[in-house]
Amino acid sequence: MSDLTALTAGTWNIDPSHSTVGFTARHLMITKVHGTFKTFSGTITVGTDPLKSSVEATVEMVSVHTGDDGRDNHLRTGDFFEADRFPTMTLKSTGITANGGEYLMAADLTIKGVTKPVSFNLEFEGVSKDMWGNTKAGFTASAEINRKDWGLEYNAVLETGGVVIGEKIKITLDIQAVRT
Repeated sequence: MSDLTALTAGTWNIDPSHSTVGFTARHLMITKVHGTFKTFSGTITVGTDPLKSSVEATVEMVSVHTGDDGRDNHLRTGDFFEADRFPTMTLKSTGITANGGEYLMAADLTIKGVTKPVSFNLEFEGVSKDMWGNTKAGFTASAEINRKDWGLEYNAVLETGGVVIGEKIKITLDIQAVRT
């Protein structure tokens, strides 16, 4: 993990072509299904003290992609995201703290109009210049949420007694940001 002091204060825009907003859900209690959102944007405002930085991001719910069109269409319905009524998911950080050599980012996550606090493990990957002289920074953040806390209740019981979809969802953010 890199030292946050390599970040310069100012505005950094998330570069969607070099970033991933992903999630993982348990399926049939035996495997995991991975998905991403293809359309998102965000801004990282780095403070003079990097621990005073903030993040705001928006994800377009219709852009969900799991590799299965039928499942993606189902996720967009009222059983899950209700994307026609709630077209975006938002994340707004509320604080960043150092935890030994690691960092925690507290954030408010809004899905389907419900806002709940989430704590992300945050890794700062470093700063580099690209071939065109743009300054880039890399971050990885992960958290685990219970989907039912946001009203994502749909499920079905299996003959074996389990359920089709686990309640816990892992969120993984691999972010590259460009200094503006």
